[in-house]
Amino acid sequence: MKCHRLNELIELIHPAWQQEPDLNLVQFVQKLADEAGYKGELADLTDDILIYHLKMRNAEKTEAIPGLKKDYEEDFKTALLRARGVIKD
Repeated sequence: MKCHRLNELIELIHPAWQQEPDLNLVQFVQKLADEAGYKGELADLTDDILIYHLKMRNAEKTEAIPGLKKDYEEDFKTALLRARGVIKD
């Protein structure tokens, strides 16, 4: 069931859309798609694109993507040892 994704999208889109009240929903979603660099048909736009774009919309360009941040390691050696199971959490 995708209810949790719908709820997450609504939670993310609501405050962003309030900042641009002159746009209707389709116009706002199109604006988000354009910002995200999406070039396909609006009907094919996935919720993942919207969710990740809304999460990262005001973030610094160097900030880690949500979902990948949990696996981030400061140095390559530690990341390699953790991936090989030498270092346990």
